[in-house]
Amino acid sequence: MSAEEYAEQIREAKLSRKPISPISREIGPDNVELAYEIQNINTQLRVNSGSRLVGKKIGLTSFDVQKQLGVDQPDYGVLFHDSEVLNGASLSFSELIQPKAEAEIAFVLEKTLDKPDMTIVDIIKSIEFALPAIEIADSRIEDWNISFSDTIADNASASHYVLGSRPVLLKDFDNIQCRMTLSVNGEVVSTGKGSACLGSPLNATLWLANKMIEIGNPLRRGEVILSGALGRFVDIRPGDYVETSIEGLGKVSLHIVD
Repeated sequence: MSAEEYAEQIREAKLSRKPISPISREIGPDNVELAYEIQNINTQLRVNSGSRLVGKKIGLTSFDVQKQLGVDQPDYGVLFHDSEVLNGASLSFSELIQPKAEAEIAFVLEKTLDKPDMTIVDIIKSIEFALPAIEIADSRIEDWNISFSDTIADNASASHYVLGSRPVLLKDFDNIQCRMTLSVNGEVVSTGKGSACLGSPLNATLWLANKMIEIGNPLRRGEVILSGALGRFVDIRPGDYVETSIEGLGKVSLHIVD
């Protein structure tokens, strides 16, 4: 099948809420070029339908998950304005298939990152502020039976995201040692810290910045970057109240409603 046909399968799975078999069985688990082509087709179609691109998300930032999938790098997907859920607001489960929640640090860029061979110093100088975030990941692949090419093609398993409302400067919190708790209905279900994200969320952002320069689409001023999970993700169900607290950044929450 063509990239357009695989992209259509993913769109239909999202609309019908019926996940599909892994496309990696046909394109191969490591066919990164074709997988990003599939992702880009659906991105452009969504933009053409009125969605606005507002940033990027970085996936597979856990060394353990990379080892599990047999890869040595993260992947990325795109964020749309109409995938944002306001802090403390509700998200209908009817928009989801098999969702999971994870806690992340979001960065908002003050400068465009378009110089070759970016460094950590470049990243630090380019971040305007940070926010606590919850990402709702959702796979259009049956039972989350994903390989590297599956999750790339499926927009890095992106669905929705929630951002905190109190911006914090990088100098005002420790992005490596900051501790995170993720709670569902008041019960702590995941813990972690900044170093769980490729050693630092800044490392993940540096990887993304250089990757986007490599493909000719540099990160732009004002973009939101979801830098990667600080701990394991957890299943969520209708009726759940999900809250994340990140040391130095504060809290962010949402309700999953029927």
